[in-house]
Amino acid sequence: MSAIGKLSTFTLLSSTALSGLMALPAIAQDSEASDIALEEIVVTASRRAERIQDIPYNISAVSGARIEDAKMLDSAELLRSVSGVAIVDRGPRNAGAVNSIRIRGLNVDGSALGDYATSAAATVSTYLNDTPMFANLLIKDLERVEVLRGPQGTLYGSGALGGTVRYITRKPDFDGFSGHVSASLSSVKGSESLGWATDLVANVPLGDTLAFRFAGTRMDYPGLTDYVNVYELDANGVPVAPNGILDPTASFKSVEDADTYDVWFGRASLRWKPSDSFDVTATYTRQSDDMGGRRAQTVGRDGFGNEYGKYEVGSVQLEPADSDVEMGALEATIDLGFATLTSSTSYYEHEGSSISENTGFYAQNGWLAWYYNYPRPMATAARTYEDKAFIEELRLVSNSDGPLQYVFGLYYQDQDRLATQESFLVGAKAYVDALYGYDVSWITGDQDFHYILDENFKQKAAYGELTYAFSDKIDVTVGARYFKNESTSDTFMALPFWTGLFPELESTFETEEDKMLFKANLTYHLDDDNLVYGTWSQGYRRGGANGVPTTGYYAEDAGWLTYDADTVDNFELGIKGMRGSTRYTVSLFYVDWSDPQLNTSTPNWGFFAVQNGSKATTKGVEVELDGYLSETLHYTVGYAFADAELSEDFFSPTGALIAEDGARLPGSPRHMFNVALDHTYEISDTLTLTSRLDGYVQSSTRNAIGTSPKFDRTLPGYGIFNGSMTLTRGNVDLTLWVKNIFNAEGVSAVFKKAYMGTRPSEGYYGNGSKEQIALPRAFGLSATYRF
Repeated sequence: MSAIGKLSTFTLLSSTALSGLMALPAIAQDSEASDIALEEIVVTASRRAERIQDIPYNISAVSGARIEDAKMLDSAELLRSVSGVAIVDRGPRNAGAVNSIRIRGLNVDGSALGDYATSAAATVSTYLNDTPMFANLLIKDLERVEVLRGPQGTLYGSGALGGTVRYITRKPDFDGFSGHVSASLSSVKGSESLGWATDLVANVPLGDTLAFRFAGTRMDYPGLTDYVNVYELDANGVPVAPNGILDPTASFKSVEDADTYDVWFGRASLRWKPSDSFDVTATYTRQSDDMGGRRAQTVGRDGFGNEYGKYEVGSVQLEPADSDVEMGALEATIDLGFATLTSSTSYYEHEGSSISENTGFYAQNGWLAWYYNYPRPMATAARTYEDKAFIEELRLVSNSDGPLQYVFGLYYQDQDRLATQESFLVGAKAYVDALYGYDVSWITGDQDFHYILDENFKQKAAYGELTYAFSDKIDVTVGARYFKNESTSDTFMALPFWTGLFPELESTFETEEDKMLFKANLTYHLDDDNLVYGTWSQGYRRGGANGVPTTGYYAEDAGWLTYDADTVDNFELGIKGMRGSTRYTVSLFYVDWSDPQLNTSTPNWGFFAVQNGSKATTKGVEVELDGYLSETLHYTVGYAFADAELSEDFFSPTGALIAEDGARLPGSPRHMFNVALDHTYEISDTLTLTSRLDGYVQSSTRNAIGTSPKFDRTLPGYGIFNGSMTLTRGNVDLTLWVKNIFNAEGVSAVFKKAYMGTRPSEGYYGNGSKEQIALPRAFGLSATYRF
């Protein structure tokens, strides 16, 4: 079907659906609680402060107060509370390495991908204030979180294919000294210990024009995953040989609650506002995480025939990880009268490392018995990643009340990304020497793989949006963004295990690209609080160079040298607004995705690489309601349907079929449902009880694109429900909370047996296959004192 035909079909379906949806405002107005005023939500997604119901596209906002009151633990829980947002929840160990947010089904990467930072940008961009960055930062002391659905290419640039998530921090204020201290204890199913966390937030005015704000958190959560067949190691970190190094027996132990999570977090802000027309804020954020292992479970048996239990992992080694993030930003605004000029200057550096169990991977490829002939195999992959960038953005936003409004901006980013992997078959050298009775010169040591991928991306862009009000009822917005990207990729690879057998490789490749993106929107205002809109918008991700060799010993096909930017065309119709005590949004969308980027590896030598597919499409509907059922009972309800699939066969650069036309895109459920209720009860003049219940339900997902027996699997749908009760007296809150009330497994990613499982014939008696699961049922008690 042609693009015009698709658009015509979409328009027909949309207009039919919207004729029914137009009745929503009237239905909302008839609510028994129609006389209760909803709290006004102001967002800055359009780069100016506006009521959320006045934004002519689908956007949600979660207030910082709601995050704190519900005792949300992480971004995964937060995003599950937003209609139409899916998240691959791999637990703290992998939450910061790869952005796994899915909006409108736009994803082709496998769900288990997450042990190393990928070259391709995510399909959903994330911002901390005005800084585009991704990290597993704690959701502490936030003003709000804004979730923009659909491509945001004109205002938010690369990576905003499916949407944008903005974390807006609270600024220092000049009204007085204030803040809070809090502490919590928690217990999670499967763990033998208690977790604890403490928070301190302080706002300190330093005069009429200067204020300082600090937020700090210390967390120490015990693990729940038991690594039940870990090798006993000697003083050199080599598996113990209880009957001598040449004997095939090994010694195993069980490590309980291995996936510990330890966090230090701090954010300091200094704000200076010498006049009503000038405002500048400097912010520094730092977070350090240490993780003891994966939150996962192995299903099946080990090499001895023993069946794994719940929350047990079969890796023969522990898999710790750590990460460190720091970000500094200087944001200044000048009111010029006719417009506001904003300068945002920022830098960030995000780095981490991890140890991964690779023995199952070696075993399934038949390498252990044939290549190494080593009886106690422990293949260790030591990985690191680093992402750092400098960003400057200048933005001019009109202030006039006239019919013409505008936003113009200039953007510059210089980003460096580094990924490394060093693999070791621990103890192999000592075993071979003992087997031959002398120092075997053709074996260099235990290391069998060394890989470094060093990338630089420079991006320059100019963008703008113009909105013209033809009347009190009709607005038209047009927008465009021009970008120019330059990228360099340097690759180093060595296979040092066999002396002199394989040459070292150093390969460099550079590429450039430039493109224009466009946006058009028509808005019809039904009245001051309700509108209907239609939008065509484009989004993109930058392309780049893979830096793989095309000649010599490690030659790959030249098709792997570069990957192109991928783009989407989004067609959307919606109605939104507020009637009485109900705020509502309904949108219908159809998205054409060209050249989707897949993070993968080359077929000959396994270089990390990105490749382009051909076409994919997503279409669906999103509904969100927010209101009051009575004066004391508030609710939000959301539903989203997204049918995301390939619309053409997906081939590799060498012509191999990856997936066929019609294949479902991975990690994206067709159906998602959200609900939240909170009830306030005045026990007395000084005592208030607030009860909360929220839930998220999703249908099944695919683990990977295509039908590969190593990766493909249907992951069942699940539902996660949380609840809390808060007793408030004066400045003191006491909250009893529970997460995942019904203890759903919430499996959202899998390493399959065919990829990482046990194989005694190769000497591997562990089992590296695993399901990555949501946080099991957890109870907590939190106390807060506000001052």
